[in-house]
Amino acid sequence: GLVLQVPAWPLLEGDTVTLRCRSWWNKSVTGVRFYHEDEELSEPPRGTKLSLSPLRLSHSGRYRCGGWMNSFEWWADSLEVTVHELFTVPVLEGPPEPIEGSPLNLSCLSTPSPLRPQAHLQYLFYLDGRLLGVPQGSPQLLVPSVGVSHSGNYHCQVRSELGTVRKSSARLRVTVRRVPVSGVSLSAQPPGGQVALGDRLVLSCAVAMGTGPLSFAWHRGDLGTPLGTSPHLELPHVGDNDSGHYHCRVSDGDSVAESVPLNVTVLVPAANATITPGPLSHQVHTGDPVTLRCSVQVGSAPVTFIWLHNGKVVARGAILELGDVDVGHSGTYQCVATNQLGQDGHRVFRALSPELALEVTTWGHRHAAPRTPQDRVPAVPPEDGEVLYSHVVPAQGTAGSPSATPEGPQVTYAELRGPRWHPGDSGDYENVL
Repeated sequence: GLVLQVPAWPLLEGDTVTLRCRSWWNKSVTGVRFYHEDEELSEPPRGTKLSLSPLRLSHSGRYRCGGWMNSFEWWADSLEVTVHELFTVPVLEGPPEPIEGSPLNLSCLSTPSPLRPQAHLQYLFYLDGRLLGVPQGSPQLLVPSVGVSHSGNYHCQVRSELGTVRKSSARLRVTVRRVPVSGVSLSAQPPGGQVALGDRLVLSCAVAMGTGPLSFAWHRGDLGTPLGTSPHLELPHVGDNDSGHYHCRVSDGDSVAESVPLNVTVLVPAANATITPGPLSHQVHTGDPVTLRCSVQVGSAPVTFIWLHNGKVVARGAILELGDVDVGHSGTYQCVATNQLGQDGHRVFRALSPELALEVTTWGHRHAAPRTPQDRVPAVPPEDGEVLYSHVVPAQGTAGSPSATPEGPQVTYAELRGPRWHPGDSGDYENVL
């Protein structure tokens, strides 16, 4: 009869094995045929030998052979052949939704056969069917920083050293998620969002976290239409209607975040300061109450006021109460209106009113009968020791009194001492006729 011979050592994937069909008595056998699971193998034998290379798991099963010997057809008993896995089918593991910018680590897990634990294996990684890098001895794929372009279908393949055994993993879908937008903040130039009318204002929107592409939208108050769509909003010449609360909205397509509103204050510089009552020249008498008021036509609050008398600061506030004036109050008056940009006052705006000339005259000027224009009392503050006449009274002569001169009636006068007169002062005084 015939006998089928198979190697006694364990058979693993990728190996080469030779089956032999021979007679018990080493007689010549012709027309040898090999069968696997009762199916005749299409591989033609070389005489009495059949080589299977490389071995696959599908080669496992029952084998038998038949042939002719001494003009008779003989059959060998069937023999069970077992082919063992060289390594298991790999499984690809990794995070399915990594965050953009984070590392990506994929592991191709496959266990070598305990019959050959030191088998040298190679690992290959694919993204959407495209080989990443070259075959490597490590089962790990590390991407230091993933981007959206790293999204796709990954799979790995494990090969034997000679490449005769190849097994691929199932696909792993990886979707790289963008970093959610957060930490949106605003800054302004000039700082603080305080700007003078007509100046340039630039608002900048910054994002602490979030990956692109990012879209920006600027809004003021509850206005629905965006004022701009870039990271910066520039107002070349701000108007008084540009004041308000500004905020920017940032989106990465998946998430949206808004900044805390920034209050933009447009300061209108103080301008067109005026003094009331007008006109620009006033003549009052000693003892009259005088009150001056300063105001501006435009100017953002708070506006401060300073009063100048003959160029010197005399008071602060919008109202100047002179009270009952005397000749010392005569002169020019101006008010200076001031407001400033920012609490630190890095820009100060001033408006100077036109001069108001105030002339304080004495009541003597009203009743006096000046002899000549040169003898009139000047409308200037009195000098030291000067006598001011409060009134002049003409009187007719009576019995026991000196008679009037032919030139005219007798004149009596009352004198008003100057503000700096002292009892020891002396001098010549002349009455005004």
